[in-house]
Amino acid sequence: MNNRQLFLQHIAQTSPEPMGLEMVSAEGIYQTAIDGKKYVDLISGFSVCNIGHSHPKVIEAVQKQAAQYMHIIVYGEFIESPQVLYAKLLTDLLPENLNSVYFTNSGAEATEGAMKLAKRSTNRSKIIAFNKSYHGSTQGALSVMGDEYFRNAFRPLLPDVYHLDYNDENAIEVIDENTACIIMETVQAEAGIIRPKKDWIKKIREKCNRTGTLLILDEIQAGFGRTGSLWAFEQFDIVPDILLLGKALGGGMPLGAFIADRNIMNTLTFNPVLGHISTFAGHPVSCAAGKAALNVLLEGKFIEEVKQKEEILKQILVHPKIKMLTTAGLWACIRFDSFETNKKVIDRCIKNGLIADWFLFASEGLRVGPPLIISNEELKRACETIIQSIDEVI
Repeated sequence: MNNRQLFLQHIAQTSPEPMGLEMVSAEGIYQTAIDGKKYVDLISGFSVCNIGHSHPKVIEAVQKQAAQYMHIIVYGEFIESPQVLYAKLLTDLLPENLNSVYFTNSGAEATEGAMKLAKRSTNRSKIIAFNKSYHGSTQGALSVMGDEYFRNAFRPLLPDVYHLDYNDENAIEVIDENTACIIMETVQAEAGIIRPKKDWIKKIREKCNRTGTLLILDEIQAGFGRTGSLWAFEQFDIVPDILLLGKALGGGMPLGAFIADRNIMNTLTFNPVLGHISTFAGHPVSCAAGKAALNVLLEGKFIEEVKQKEEILKQILVHPKIKMLTTAGLWACIRFDSFETNKKVIDRCIKNGLIADWFLFASEGLRVGPPLIISNEELKRACETIIQSIDEVI
């Protein structure tokens, strides 16, 4: 049996029609399939590969750490320099109140830990989330996912969770003294790249302050320069109580984190002791890779070039069949009239050498989010190929 047959027989399938491309290598903005065809990665592994694939400094960090030690005891009595040094780098780049890092294996686990932390530190149970939000697929994260189609099959889920509309003033009124936390994406990703209104998100921050509610901002996709600043919340003059990170955090290795003030985080230390633990979370190789990737991002001019690249998206992605284009930095949703139209365009993009996909809660939208290292000329060619693909199928 070939790999495709083994894949279909032995790998759990999450959709009836997987993309099924068999990749053998990846470097920079490109992935190469088993037949030798090269593809431009337009989705960065869903915002994981912000500095591209196989960066030599990340590979070097992984190899060096793997040679020293891999798993020993992640959450226990040992001090592991990859964790410590990465946590120090992250907190140096964050506001003063975000000074304690709890590493996890993934963004979904960061969501789980943050909800536990909010309930434990406030002694409250009410959680406010938003429609068309995505925070992961584990049971707790699923409870705050903003779509009943995905939630309904797995009920009962967490009680006392309320879903409201993003950018809706009514959400501010629902926050009260019984609310443990409000969890929201700084920029909604799977809804099709929806930015919050600045005055709205600032009002939410103020209401949380008045009621003692913790504001959890999910930057699992929006963080690490994707929107044009290192952290998306910097653009809205607010600071969360808990920040969720993942995807690009690991530089291509599995890693997530929730970050808060140590006075809040310490509530997981007592009553009960071991209030949150994980066998592999903050794995030393993942932390070494993530730190190396973040240093590459900081040392280059990639973030400061994002706004210019956003303008390229706006200039070239114009077509009579495009109903709307929404952007947040080097991140865009191209909306068509239907999923069927979008799927035709995506399939043709793949045929034309571009890896594209749609959004979970905006299936009519084509996702554009290439590695931040993509050059202006490479981005222009990719956008022109999208336009060409639209013309070829519509």
